[in-house]
Amino acid sequence: MRQFLKYTLASLTGSILFFLLLGFLFTLGAVGLVGVIVASLAEENDSPGIDKDTVLVYDLGTVIPDSPEAVDPGAILLGGSSPSSLTLRQAALALEEAATDDRIGALYIRGGEGVGTGLASQVDIQQAMETFRAAGKPILAYDLSWSEREYALAAIADTIYLNPFGDIEMNGLYAETMYQAEALEKLGIGVQVTRVGKYKSAVEPLIRDTMSPEEREQTQRLLGDLWQNLLTASTQPRSLSPEQLQGIANTQGFLFGAEAETQKLVDTIAYEDEVIVALREITGEEDLADSDDALDFRQIDLAAYAKTVDDPLLSRRSDQEVALIYAEGPIVDGDDDGTFGPSGIIAANTLARQLRQLRQDDDVKAVVLRVNSPGGSATASEIILREMQLVQEAGKPVVVSMGNVAASGGYWIACQADAILAQPTTITGSIGVFGVFLNLDQLGTKVGVNWDGVKTAQLADIFSTTRPKTAAELTILQRLVDTIYDSFLDRVAEGRDLPRSTVAELAQGRVWSGKAALELGLVDQLGGLDAAIATAAELAELGDDWQLNEYPEPTPWQQFVQSFLGAEVATTAPDPLTAQVLEFLDETQLMRTLNDPRGIYSLMPYRFVVK
Repeated sequence: MRQFLKYTLASLTGSILFFLLLGFLFTLGAVGLVGVIVASLAEENDSPGIDKDTVLVYDLGTVIPDSPEAVDPGAILLGGSSPSSLTLRQAALALEEAATDDRIGALYIRGGEGVGTGLASQVDIQQAMETFRAAGKPILAYDLSWSEREYALAAIADTIYLNPFGDIEMNGLYAETMYQAEALEKLGIGVQVTRVGKYKSAVEPLIRDTMSPEEREQTQRLLGDLWQNLLTASTQPRSLSPEQLQGIANTQGFLFGAEAETQKLVDTIAYEDEVIVALREITGEEDLADSDDALDFRQIDLAAYAKTVDDPLLSRRSDQEVALIYAEGPIVDGDDDGTFGPSGIIAANTLARQLRQLRQDDDVKAVVLRVNSPGGSATASEIILREMQLVQEAGKPVVVSMGNVAASGGYWIACQADAILAQPTTITGSIGVFGVFLNLDQLGTKVGVNWDGVKTAQLADIFSTTRPKTAAELTILQRLVDTIYDSFLDRVAEGRDLPRSTVAELAQGRVWSGKAALELGLVDQLGGLDAAIATAAELAELGDDWQLNEYPEPTPWQQFVQSFLGAEVATTAPDPLTAQVLEFLDETQLMRTLNDPRGIYSLMPYRFVVK
């Protein structure tokens, strides 16, 4: 009895302390919320002032996603990462607005830890910077070490600076995949697959130890397209040729210090403080030479400046609406359980429900779907496509804007749009289907674990992970994969108005660049998100009488959290070591999202890393 009272009292005391602590946290949170609300309201009425001859600073490491990233409000109390406060449309619009803003005297491109956008999004940024350059305002760029992707953005600068101890990396692109067949075999994990398409390599890392000839062929073609685009972007603004850069990539790989200046890839070798002197000449702050901060000059970063720029499409007022929906991440079956906003997946039921609401909204006259997805569940992809078809049947045109990747299931949901736009570096296609089935039979044997059970039919346990599939079961599952693949071909042939035999030839699970996809008829034109929005308005015959709305619309609470956590900083790209860890975590997260009820997927190559 004494022990019972002892533990009961301890438990009661612990509970009291827990609820006291919880109450304190909520009280602290409430006080913080009130303060932030006041600060947020004050910020709305007091946007940052910008003096004349201010330099707009674009840190290349700034993460620029398609849509605002979701944030868990628990981060207010318990800490957590801030969202990016800058989307792709906002970044491009800010650069274009700065071109005509009398207060902005120059653009400073500052290199850092890589580029915070994908290759397709990078094209949108380049085009916006070309608008700035066309206005006659100077552009300066500096970095300690320029990578190929960074240099492709910096090439537009009037003056490219390089640190005396810096270098330019110009050694080409490299793609690699981690193959795990031997490791899985040693662990005792069995892998069986069903697939259609000789290029459908998503399952190969699980069943091979090396790259298949088909995977090597398609990856080489894709990398070649991406590389040529980078060469063009790097040479067009300057007196260079693609052949010159290719020669450097083949024989040198890196240009160090003055060598880069001799070969005209940079204009000036200088330390950063010397670059700041040049920037101060633009801002008229030569007297800051003795400042305590040697790197100080009149500046505003791109994310902060974007907050001062009005989006003319969103601020319009009209009874006619073009709806822009963001679909980012793997495609999964079911609903999005993200309580506080998007959770980095495309949940079929959630997106279908959103499309249904837009179809039933009489004010919505056209829909633009921004797809940035490697694919996922075949069943989920079909659910989304069906709702898009119903939107079209309601007389509302649907336009797809492809982001960095719109492949496999990402292409499935896009293929029947009234128009598809992609950038030259968009990764798309991968029209193929596969099933992957793991079993723990040998692993159980190794560790002394066994399974036993009963069933009412021979195939009742066909999806069991405790034993390998029989040959008869694999035949059944292969027939299912074949059926879905045939359906995929039918949808592409109908949506793209191509002969089915032609689609069958260019499908086979093969990935293509946006440039190649245009030549093959898989997309209709090259262009970014704004071009897709304009196309949707044109197809709906709206003239200039329309406004843009973005979906999913955040709740007031989500808007507040976004404002609170994202008001001051734009997330920057992680350091190389962290990036490697994040790649592994992304891989793990992708595997966890594979929830198709039949285990059948339309997903691009399992892990495609370009370096």
